[in-house]
Parts: sequence; C-alpha cells; structure tokens
Amino acid sequence: MFRNVSMLLFKSSFQDRNCLGLMKCLKGRLLYAGIHTSSKRQSDDVFRFSPTPLNRLPDDLQLYLKPVEEKTGFMPNVFKAMSYRPDELRAFINYYDIVMAERGSLTKADKEMIIVATSAENKCQYCIIAHGALHRIFSKNPHLADQLAANWRTAELDDRQRSILDFAMDLCHCQPLSEEKFQNLEKHGLSLEDAWDIGGVVALFALSNRMAYLTNMKPNKEFYLIGRVPKNKT
Repeated sequence: MFRNVSMLLFKSSFQDRNCLGLMKCLKGRLLYAGIHTSSKRQSDDVFRFSPTPLNRLPDDLQLYLKPVEEKTGFMPNVFKAMSYRPDELRAFINYYDIVMAERGSLTKADKEMIIVATSAENKCQYCIIAHGALHRIFSKNPHLADQLAANWRTAELDDRQRSILDFAMDLCHCQPLSEEKFQNLEKHGLSLEDAWDIGGVVALFALSNRMAYLTNMKPNKEFYLIGRVPKNKT
C-alpha cells in the first residue's frame, strides 16, 4: 500500500472500503450522539512514548492520516501511539488494511467480534472500547460487544459465531488446534481460507493489545458512545 503512495493510497475505491469510509461514518454517528470532536489535546491521549507530530511524519503517513482526522474530527490514539516509530506505524497500517479487508465468508462484524473477544481475554482496554464501537456499527447490534467484553462464553451468539470464537480463543491462548475445530468451522460454512483469516485477526491484535499496554494507549472518549443510540427514523 505504501510503496507507491501517489498511485495507490487514496484511490476512491480504497477510501470507500477501508479507513476513510469508516471514519466518515464514525463522524456522522458522533455528531448524531451530540459529541463535538476536536483535534485539541485531551486528557485521554497521554502516552508513555512521545508521538511524532503529524506534520513531522513521512509524507506517505501524513497523506493517510490527515484525511482520517479531517473526516472524524479526532485522531484515533492508536495512530498517535504508534507514530513514535513511523516505520512500525506504516507496517501496522499496511497489515491492518490487508487483514481486515473483506474477503471469504467472514464479515466485518465477524472480525470485530474476534477482536473484542480476544482483546477482552488480553484485558486490553483500548481495543475493547475502540473495536466495540466498530462492532456496534458493523453488526447493528448495540449489545453484543459489551457481552463479548464481559464473557464471550455467555454472550448471545449463534452457532456459527460460537464456532469462530472457539477457534479464535485456542489461537489466542496458543493452544494446539485439533482437526475437530477445523471441522466445526466447515460445518458452519467456513473454509480453510476463513480459518487463516481468523488466525490473522487474532495474531494482529495480539500485537496490538500488547503495544497498547507498552505505550499506555487509552481509548479516545469519542469511541464510548458510538453505535449505542439508534437513529430516529423520520
């Protein structure tokens, strides 16, 4: 993605599918909830490692991040925290966009479900809150993310969702995967490719959870109410 920014980074199809389209959606929901966003420094963005100011980041990262802040009215703290080492931020964004892209049988809501449940196992406040918000948006379910954060085993899941998380949790805890687990995925319409995708999400957020602890990453306050209040139909 970042190898040729001028040609690839901001094609309109990329914007619709990935971060920028999502951020535009987030801003609309924040305004609906009555949350006025600001780029000014707030108490929720105190980091252990000093972030690199946006205007001092390499050009390709500025091209990626400036529209995010413009469209949402705030900069997600994960980008600030990871900017301490710009090369690692670039690698993180690149891998995130690949892992979270739509393909196979896993939906965006499925992937966010995996993130929230495994982040809860790892007790990562940032990812539980931020990706709980994204799960509420993609699933259109204002309750399930909170249930997953408390205890995925007692959450209101269907059999397909439960098979996904059962598989994901073995990976989260570095448990050997039995053939039965793969068969259970197949029983619910999930392929070997989907199993890889589940593993990719679990692995990426094992990294993200631990970087959140390392950097003292806190959720932006804007994430807390996103997707909780349904819009009134007129």
